[in-house]
This record gives sequence, C-alpha cells and structure tokens, in this order.
Amino acid sequence: MNTQNHLRNLQHQTILERAKHPQNRGKTNPIDRYQIGDNPLCGDRIELTIKFSQTKQIIEDIKFQGKGCALTIASADLMAEILLGKTREEALEITAQFRQMLKGEISLSDNLPKLNIFQGVAQFPIRIKCVLLSWHTLKTALESPN
Repeated sequence: MNTQNHLRNLQHQTILERAKHPQNRGKTNPIDRYQIGDNPLCGDRIELTIKFSQTKQIIEDIKFQGKGCALTIASADLMAEILLGKTREEALEITAQFRQMLKGEISLSDNLPKLNIFQGVAQFPIRIKCVLLSWHTLKTALESPN
C-alpha cells in the first residue's frame, strides 16, 4: 500500500471511529444557544447546544444530537472538541477556514491538524454538505442576536 492510500485509509478509519463513538453527543447544561440544522437532500439533522462563559464570549461546551451519515456525525463531534475554549470570533474564523479547505481554496493551518481528516471530501462535492452541516448550524447559532 502506498503512502497516499495508507493516509486515506487512516482518515477513513478515524472518521468511522468518531461517528460510531462520538464524545460530544448530548446537550449542554445550561443551554445558552440552541440551533437545528438540516440537510434536506439526505435527511441528516443536527441539534446543536452551546454553553458560554459568564462573559458570553468563550465557548465552554458544545454538544450535539441528531442523525446522519458518518461524515455528518464525525464532523459535529470533532467540531465540538476543537472549538471548546474558543471565542465566538475564533470559532467563526475556524469555520470559514474549514469551509475554504473543503472547497480546495486553502490548506488548513498547522494548528488545526485534526480537521485534515476531511481533506479527501473535497473530491466529492456532494459530501461537502454532510461535513459542513454542523459548522453551518454553529455559524447560524453564533451569529443570531440572542
């Protein structure tokens, strides 16, 4: 097996493991922000809850519930892990960078290596929506006025 195939296999295994055993499934307590995201093409659905710090600027916890393919669930789980402790602005910037990476516009910075498992999805545009569902849901939640 060449290096490229081995890397793809490892990425695939990591995605499947995250989808089978998500670490961030559930609801935050308290729920400071609640948002639902749907992908009408395939029926995937993510319910996202966010808990902020007392200043309402730092994400203290993110949890998700829902149903979806392995890409949707793995992406939501990894998103929740990566954005823990980030400000709203940092979370929105990471979301924008991740979206650009999936569209092949940029390479992700070295401080977000875990998200590189989704790089191969750029070759399958129809699947990009699966990976971005939780990220779009988060963006909507963070940009809403309440």
